[in-house]
This record gives sequence, C-alpha cells and structure tokens, in this order.
Amino acid sequence: MIDFRYHIVSLISVFLALAVGIALGAGPLKETIGDTLTGQVEVLRAEKEALRSQLDETGGDLGAAEAFVSASGERLLAGSLTDRRVALVLLDEVPEDEVAAITERIGQAGASVSATVTVNDTWTDPGLATYRRTLAGTLVSYLDAPPAADAGTEVELAESLVSGLVGADSASPDTLSENASSLLDVLAEGDRALVTFAQDVTRPADAIVLVVGAPPAVADASPTTELTPVTYDAQLALVGAAQRLSEGAVVAGSSRSGESLVTAVDGDDVLADTVTTVADATTVTGQVVVPLALAASIGGRPGHYGYGDALEALPPAVELPPVDRTPVVPEADAGDTTTDQVPEGEAPADESVDGDG
Repeated sequence: MIDFRYHIVSLISVFLALAVGIALGAGPLKETIGDTLTGQVEVLRAEKEALRSQLDETGGDLGAAEAFVSASGERLLAGSLTDRRVALVLLDEVPEDEVAAITERIGQAGASVSATVTVNDTWTDPGLATYRRTLAGTLVSYLDAPPAADAGTEVELAESLVSGLVGADSASPDTLSENASSLLDVLAEGDRALVTFAQDVTRPADAIVLVVGAPPAVADASPTTELTPVTYDAQLALVGAAQRLSEGAVVAGSSRSGESLVTAVDGDDVLADTVTTVADATTVTGQVVVPLALAASIGGRPGHYGYGDALEALPPAVELPPVDRTPVVPEADAGDTTTDQVPEGEAPADESVDGDG
C-alpha cells in the first residue's frame, strides 16, 4: 500500500525537476534557446519575403503576357469568322464583363452576335419536370425534323432552342423563319420562361458558343463540385444539339465550376470527337481563343484548348469559305409553264409558249 512518504517524495521530485528546468532555461541554455528561436523566425521571415517577391514577379509576368495577348488579339483574329453570325448561350451565372469580352473578340474576328440567351433555372428545376415535358410536346410541332420519339425532354428542348436560334427563312436568309420565331417565343414567354434574351432575336445564327459560368449554389465551392444529374443531362443535350444543328459549336468553360461541363464533354465518347471546347473563357487568352476555336469547328477541325493535360494551346489556322445567303426560290410545278423567270424590263423570248402559235 502506498503511504504518505511516497507522495512526499513524488512531489519533491516534481518541484526539483521544475527548479532545474527554470535554472537551466534562465542560465546556461538561455542564450542557446533564444538564439535558435530567433534564427528560425528570421529564416521564415526571409523565406516569406522571397516567396512574396517571386509571386509579385510572376504576377507581373502574367499581366504582361495577358496585355500582349489582348493587344495582339485583333490582329490574330482578323478575318477568321468573316460575316458569320454567332449566338451566345449562357449557362448558369456568367459575369457581364466576360460576355462583353467574348462578344468583342467575336466582333474582331469579323462576325456578329445575333443573340445572347440565358438559360434560366427553370430549364433544370426538378419541380418543373412535368411543365417542361408538356412544353416540349408543343415545341416539337414547330421543328422541321423532330428528334426520335424516345429522345427525351432534354433533347427536345435543346433542339427547340438551337433550331430557333439558327432557323433561317429560306426565301429571306437574313431573317428567322416563322417556325424559328415561334420556338423562341414559346421558350421565353410566361412567368416560368425557360430562357431570357438580352435583345430581340431577328437574325438566324450560323454557329453557337455555349458559355458556362458558375451556378449560384456552388459559386464559392470547390472547383471539383459536380453537376446534378438533371443539369448534367440538360447541358450535354444543349451541347449535342448545338453541334448537330449549327455550322459549328464551342463550349467555353469557367475556371471554377463551369469547367466540369468542359470535362464532361471531353470525356464523352461521342461529343469529344465532334465538339470543340475552351477550358477557361474567364481569361484574356481564353477569350481570344474562343473565336479561333469556333472557326476551327466550322472548318471541321474540332479540338480541346487550354492549359493542361491533353489540351492544345492554340487552334489550327483555317480559311473558311465565304458565307452564302442566297435566297432559295421554290421550284415550279412540273406542269406549270408560266413560272419561267424573265429579267425585269424584258419581254419573253418566245411569245408562243401559251400555244397560240
């Protein structure tokens, strides 16, 4: 059994050890410990200053590089998309300055933006699935070539939007067809509009750029945040429809959550070989690359551009053929001999065509 003397001895040992530690720390070891700690602090401070200096230098180099790309962008882009019309389809929250920058670069390439359309949350809201399905049933009646009956609501809506944006009146190619206008009107009407247009759409587009921003719910989340299955399917359906129904399509991603759609396209066995992507359209370099990538897509040379594994820095140079917007005149019926076109002011060469001899 432990007696009282054992406790006394234990306490004395503790106090002796404490006294020895204090004596050594305040005496022989004082300078050594102090000098060691001071030296470590100085080393850490020097490393911090060196890293700050390197960061400032790197930031300056990056700023200079972006300034060069921005200044040379107009010269680099000139003539790459002459007379093309491009529709911008904005997915999620895309900053206005990014949209303005991409619009400016498209203009420098010789093209114009025929429409800027934002895809609203109602496009993927799980609570509105029945509403979208019913609406899609109405929209397909305006499509010249409806998708397969089992294509699904996402595909039907995607093809309706893209067909509305690119649908030209064959007799007047500078204007939208009646069906195309109807498609856009239905998609944008009511309190539960699926899309919102920045301006009235009156001219058909030749090509589509899908600009992906950061969804509001994950704007401050990790870059690895995944899309929900509904959003994933709906956005990939839009990508596929844009590629199938237009002359060319580009998916321009965001450095935050938007890159997940770019990654999804790059990893899709079908889309990866046909759809062109730009990994980061939030940077000056990415914004300059977008029109060049679109030209390559129209020219039949799709690719994936940006910085990273399996990505190319610059699209190939392509020379696109001139835009042909010649009106299509309906063919005359085989039995109609009175529809031959005669130049204005000239008489028919043969007045006997009516059988009067």
